[in-house]
Amino acid sequence: MTEAHVLRGFYYFSFFPMLTKRIIPCLDIKDGRTVKGINFEGLRDAGDPVELGKVYAQQGADELVFLDITATNEKRKTLSELVNKIAHQINIPFTVGGGIRSVEDVSVLLQNGADKISVNTAAFNNPGLIKELASEFGSQCVVLAIDTKKEEDGNWYVYLNGGRLKTGVKCIDWAKQAVALGAGEILLTSMNHDGTKQGFALDITKELAENLPVPVIASGGGGTVDHFVEVFLKSNADSALAASIFHFKEVEICEVKKAMQENDIPVRI
Repeated sequence: MTEAHVLRGFYYFSFFPMLTKRIIPCLDIKDGRTVKGINFEGLRDAGDPVELGKVYAQQGADELVFLDITATNEKRKTLSELVNKIAHQINIPFTVGGGIRSVEDVSVLLQNGADKISVNTAAFNNPGLIKELASEFGSQCVVLAIDTKKEEDGNWYVYLNGGRLKTGVKCIDWAKQAVALGAGEILLTSMNHDGTKQGFALDITKELAENLPVPVIASGGGGTVDHFVEVFLKSNADSALAASIFHFKEVEICEVKKAMQENDIPVRI
C-alpha cells in the first residue's frame, strides 16, 4: 500500500460524512491519454490524466474515477503504471476500472494506489466475480459500472464492451442482482445522455437510487451547474460524475458545489 493510498484513506474517513453528495470527475483513458466522446463515439483527446487528476484533487473533487475504456475490447489488463502515477498526485478516494477479471487484477491495482475498483463486462459475464471480490476486499471496494440505454419500448437495457453489445437484460434487474452478490456502489452511465450535456437521466437514476440499498453515481449528460442540482434534487443520486465539462473547463467544480450549497444539498466545500 502506497503512502498516497494511506493518506487518501485518512482523508476519506476523516472528512466525508456519508450523507454528503459527491462530485466526481472521470478520466476515460485510451492509449494512456484522457479522451471524451458523445454517446460513446467520436473520441477526442482531453489531456494528460496525471495532470488532470492532480488539478481535480486541488479543485475540491470528492473522488476521482479512472476508466480504461478499451482494456476489455483489447483483452488486456488495466494500465497499473498510469494508475500509480495518478495515485501519487491525489489525496482523494480513487476508483479504477477497465479490464478487471480476477482477484489478482484487483490486488495489483490496490497495490498501485486504487481505493476502489469498478467492474462492468467481466462481472456481467461472470456474476460470481462480484461475490468473489466482495468477499476478498469488502463490498465498499467493489463498484459495479452499468452502461445502459433506453430503447424504443421505454425500458433501459444493459450494454457491454464499452457500449458495443446489447444484452437484452434490464438495467434495474442487473443492478439488483449485482448488489445482492456484494456490489457496494453503482456507477450508472446513460448512453443516451453521455456527452450530450443536456442533463442526466433522471428516471433510471431515480429508479435505482430508490430501489437499491447502496449509493448510486449518476453519469452521462452533465453540462451545466443546474444539471447537477437537478440530479440531486430529483433523482436522489448519491453522487454525480462528469468528464468533458471539467476537462475543457466549461464548468468548475467549485461552481457546482456553490450551487448545491445554495440549494441546501449537503456538500463538502
